[in-house]
Amino acid sequence: MSCTICEIRKEKRFCPAIHGRICTQCCGEQREVTLDCPSECPYLQQARAHEKPRLASEVDREALFLQVDVSEQFTYEREHLLTGLSYALLKAAQADRSLNDRDLISALSAMCTSYERLASSGLHYEQPLTSAAQHAVARQLQEMLKEYREAEQKRLGHSTLKESDVLKALVFLLRMAYGRTSGRPKSRALIDFLREQFPECKSVIMAPQEEGSRIIMP
Repeated sequence: MSCTICEIRKEKRFCPAIHGRICTQCCGEQREVTLDCPSECPYLQQARAHEKPRLASEVDREALFLQVDVSEQFTYEREHLLTGLSYALLKAAQADRSLNDRDLISALSAMCTSYERLASSGLHYEQPLTSAAQHAVARQLQEMLKEYREAEQKRLGHSTLKESDVLKALVFLLRMAYGRTSGRPKSRALIDFLREQFPECKSVIMAPQEEGSRIIMP
């Protein structure tokens, strides 16, 4: 039997993305490129286990917002903010299974641009998003920020969260996202990574004493 994709080489494995048998070469070349690989595919999992993490040098420097300084002290002080935003990304992905890493990264990038402008000039102007899916991701992030501020207000009597803090948190997550995705068009490596961090679906907006550390490092 020949490969369902190339119709030249001999088929070697079953591909759950097309529900057919394909050769190893097509599997390797088309994985998360033309094939919408499900997370449970054993060949996808095997490939990820042997992939090296993406280096910062492989990503456009401007895309990483390197002008924004995110210190270790900030990640410690705003651990629950980072955790909440990470969970919001996962919620968006769970709500729409068609989302991939690029959608999450595009939404994060647009919000970073908007908050950088807001933090520096006070001007509120939302960076345009290219799809309804990206809008949905941004809405989840904004909703989480609202919940975070409300939780602070209830606990402290006021919110300490500044626009510059939101910017740093979003930039931190954006850099983490670039490091976790494979970079292929249909990659969901970032989404699967987030799913591993939050195996239980529950609120992550809580006081520090209620939950152990879940901070996600790039």
